[in-house]
Amino acid sequence: MTHTRCPIALFLMLSSLHWLVASKDEVPAINSKDALITNLSKRPVLQPKETVPLQSTYTLKKQGKVCVRSTLGVEFVVTENKKKYYFNINPSSTRATGYCGNQKTVLSLEFDGGHLEFTFIKEGDVSYVKTIKGLLQPAPTCKNCQNKTYVGVMDHEKLFKAKNGLSFQCNSETKLILADYFRIKLVLLQIQAFGLVNGEFGKEVECWEDYNKRMIPIILGAVAVAICLIAILTYVLVRERRGRGYEQL
Repeated sequence: MTHTRCPIALFLMLSSLHWLVASKDEVPAINSKDALITNLSKRPVLQPKETVPLQSTYTLKKQGKVCVRSTLGVEFVVTENKKKYYFNINPSSTRATGYCGNQKTVLSLEFDGGHLEFTFIKEGDVSYVKTIKGLLQPAPTCKNCQNKTYVGVMDHEKLFKAKNGLSFQCNSETKLILADYFRIKLVLLQIQAFGLVNGEFGKEVECWEDYNKRMIPIILGAVAVAICLIAILTYVLVRERRGRGYEQL
């Protein structure tokens, strides 16, 4: 009886050891969608109608000095079942995190249920935003709807480009596509990551949208004036020629 139990006990021990070793390699992946939620009661609530997001200023410091500064309002736009829903970042519950380097700076606007991250690159005498990442974990849009996480990224870009020491400014709406179902809208944007003096923005570099809005009325006005002058000159010349023709008769 004793000899029969020994092989069985040994077999059970080896099986248990094998299960323990195997379980280390087969640990189920953590569901990041659930892990990233810090406070379920403060999850973003999607709205069916669009409103203007509140503008605020976010900064990071390195060794006591402001190394990146951003003033903007942020709106997330998600598409679900061919319908658009909106969420605006609330400045009072948003915090700036990240780090500042000599050639690379990361600014992340963090809030319960999501974030928006900007990666700045300094290249020669210019700087720009290379990558924008967004994540939003809103409350379900209905009682029976599932929890969803919206993630998107724009990479290998040269957005908001400006010479070092200057800030990029755009009063027009800036719409960026992070994914087919996930977009962001930035309003009243001014941003700078390198060469801030006393923590303040440098001279503004105007975006194309603002430039076009400013120049198009001027161009149209100049064209209208030119057309009026041409019409007047044409009328004067025709009248003068007719007058000369009557004199010859």
